[in-house]
Amino acid sequence: MALPRTYGSQNCSVARALEVVGDRWTLLVVRAVFEGRRRFDDFQDDLGVARNVLTDRLARLCDEGLLRRVRYQERPERFEYRPTRKCVELWPAMMALMLWGDRYYAPDGPPLVVRHAGCAGSVTTDLTCSACGARLTPADVVPEEGPGARAG
Repeated sequence: MALPRTYGSQNCSVARALEVVGDRWTLLVVRAVFEGRRRFDDFQDDLGVARNVLTDRLARLCDEGLLRRVRYQERPERFEYRPTRKCVELWPAMMALMLWGDRYYAPDGPPLVVRHAGCAGSVTTDLTCSACGARLTPADVVPEEGPGARAG
């Protein structure tokens, strides 16, 4: 029987962060949030994750203060999941991980390109625009398919 992967006994900020975002689906949910997804069915359609797993990850992200549930319909009751400041502060790490993955694991080019909404330049590793040099935040960018995107 495999032992659970927990890092709580380690006095390390990376290990503690992994306790929150280090499983298979959590960062992909966060990525979808940064791409503008807000509703359960949109996450499910985008990720193809089992509903029970998605329910668990969304609840955990809410419990940890990265997302907040906002009701958008009363009957039946339905919620949107909106990023908190804590989630937005994860964006630089997400961009660094994406750009690293693009460099080493995207042989056909990046599947997704994050562009500056103001001038269409791409995000650099310094979180600036490659075209105009502006410092970028999640509110300043739009995702679009890159050359490595797959059909469907």
